[in-house]
Amino acid sequence: MNELLTKLGIDWKLLIAQIVNFLVLLFVLWKFAYGPIIAMLEKRQKKIEKGLKDAQDAHKKLAESEERQKEILKYARTEAKEIVEKSREQAEKAKSEIALEAKLQSEKIITDAKAQIEQEKQKTIAEIKSEIGSLVVAATEKIVGEKMDEKKDKELIEKSLL
Repeated sequence: MNELLTKLGIDWKLLIAQIVNFLVLLFVLWKFAYGPIIAMLEKRQKKIEKGLKDAQDAHKKLAESEERQKEILKYARTEAKEIVEKSREQAEKAKSEIALEAKLQSEKIITDAKAQIEQEKQKTIAEIKSEIGSLVVAATEKIVGEKMDEKKDKELIEKSLL
């Protein structure tokens, strides 16, 4: 075997030294280059995975936030409709109450006016009766020529008024 190696131009001592050198070089590279590069790549991979997870979480939170916002808007619209409806009902109720109050006031004014007219009518009739009575007494005195007593005056006035 020694001969075969020498004929091929391979020195076995040199080959062993080269293998030892290669192993030392491999160890140094593994220790100082490949190990830190692998560690850095793993660290970077974890950072990327964490970033992707955070992005997914942010996307979920955004979707939840949008859903909450839709619910809040829906609730606000419902509340606004209820408030508008209540306001409309209150306005209708106030309108009805005002109309009823105005009607009652107008009826009261009409009733008061009728009562006042009736009082004025009765007062005017009483004044007219009194005037007519005085005129009848005066006319009767002129016709008869003498003053009648009060009893006869009353009878005559009553007869003439009826």
